[in-house]
Amino acid sequence: MNQSNQIRKTALYCRLSQDDGIEGDSNSIQNQKAILQKFAEDHHFPSPCFYVDDGFSGGTFQRPAFQQMISDMENGEIGIIVTKDLSRLGRNQLHTGLYIEERFPMFGVRYIAINDNVDTDSSESNDLMPFKNLFNEWFIRDTSRKIRAVLKAKAERGERLGTRAPYGYRKDPGTKKLIVDEEAASIVRRIFAMCAAGSGPSQIARILKKEQILTPTMYAYTRYGITHTCLDTAHPYNWSNSAIANLLENEIYLGNTVNMKHSSRSYKDKRRVEHPREECLVFENTHPALITREVWDVVQRVRKNKRRLTKMEEQSKYSGLVFCADCGSNMVLHRAHTMSASYNHFTCRTYKKDGEACTGHYIRECVLDEIVLEDLRRVTSAAREHPEKFAAYIGSKQSTELQREIRRQEKELAAMRKRKAELDAIFKKLYEDSVLGRITTEQFQMLSGSYTEEQNRITAGIPQKESEIQRLRETVNGTDSFLDKAKRYTDITELTPELLRLFIEKIVVHEKEVKWSKHAPKTVEIYYNGIGYVGSGQQDAEETPEAPDPLQTQDTEKPRQAS
Repeated sequence: MNQSNQIRKTALYCRLSQDDGIEGDSNSIQNQKAILQKFAEDHHFPSPCFYVDDGFSGGTFQRPAFQQMISDMENGEIGIIVTKDLSRLGRNQLHTGLYIEERFPMFGVRYIAINDNVDTDSSESNDLMPFKNLFNEWFIRDTSRKIRAVLKAKAERGERLGTRAPYGYRKDPGTKKLIVDEEAASIVRRIFAMCAAGSGPSQIARILKKEQILTPTMYAYTRYGITHTCLDTAHPYNWSNSAIANLLENEIYLGNTVNMKHSSRSYKDKRRVEHPREECLVFENTHPALITREVWDVVQRVRKNKRRLTKMEEQSKYSGLVFCADCGSNMVLHRAHTMSASYNHFTCRTYKKDGEACTGHYIRECVLDEIVLEDLRRVTSAAREHPEKFAAYIGSKQSTELQREIRRQEKELAAMRKRKAELDAIFKKLYEDSVLGRITTEQFQMLSGSYTEEQNRITAGIPQKESEIQRLRETVNGTDSFLDKAKRYTDITELTPELLRLFIEKIVVHEKEVKWSKHAPKTVEIYYNGIGYVGSGQQDAEETPEAPDPLQTQDTEKPRQAS
């Protein structure tokens, strides 16, 4: 034994993963400790101490106790490292060999694997070590392949792959299926309701934190004793923006099971790869839903638009709904403590940034309230009183608009395909010229480089355009859903954020025909979810295939600047 090893401690390293557990008690941590302790005592190794990684795979070396042992070794505190066998050190052939043959000798450390008869102080015992490391890696590769096969089979059967119940649910002790946890489910429903009303993840997180609502991980810990790697007992109410956003995008609250959302590249590379929804396995109605499809659709529409607080730290009920008819940008609400609420008004965001790029499209909020409330009552009343005629009118109008949009998209797709063919011909000609020596390599690179970006953009855009056309062709008439909502809301007396997002897709404000005129008409178009724009003369035009003229309103107020 080297003198340097006598004055440094002996590291007795134990490791057990979930995969190793299937082999029984022979690899248990207690059994490893007993073997290593006896070996160290029989050989009179100095200052033995244990480093234990329980529940960590041998395929990775990012294990807390192992990293601590390496840190101590690099600080000169360890002279000998002992494991029960080579597989306890690791099952990655390359990395295990690197540590044994390079890293350990670099710091003057002796390594011993008892059952494999490996001792770096005895060169004869190391001849078969590379083959043993290879067999150890084959074991983890085979185990990984079997686990992937089992998980894929479960996913295809519609069984949920997650081990923990998501926030708002708990597992039935008998069947292990998801059942509603009413206490947490009420918070989930409230989060969706706040988002449907226009609040963003950061605003919702601040509200929950202020009200001292336990975070999902802290709730699971205090209620069921379940721990999580993200558990932070020092900050039990610290809701994060990302946690709220993930919750709002999780289809599990619709009662759906979505499997194969992500995977790892291999048993060596554990980085998570997200899969697009088309590649996932979706099974509907596998457990009780916490929210309705109606609420889900409203929330997803709200999430697509950024919602900003006003300078008065208030959220406009129209946030993300009002748009300029000319430039398409959002309309900005202007309000101030020094200004009467009756003068709160919307103007075009583009006009606010650059007065020459667009016009103001000024409209007071109270006037918009009157227009929207009156039109909402009119349309819902028509849907309730004449459902068959209303459905026929909407169906005819949607069919015409949908076919027009499909033709436009198909025209763009044809142009993209034509341009792609042209670029392919250009590249072929450039390649021939380069091979025949008509142009130099530098000229070829310069000429082809200018087309490469365009070709890549078109190549990526064609599948997207094809998917959009397919989506349009599969569009389902939303009239039935609108009729159902109209029957439920029979007495609409005021506008709320939830009501607006339930019925309305967007509100488009046109400029006055004569700017600053007190009597010039202003056109406001209201587009409803699932049915689109319904003109003011809809009931009179039921017998005609053409859509009626848009709603005409008078706004006689001259714009006033918010102070």
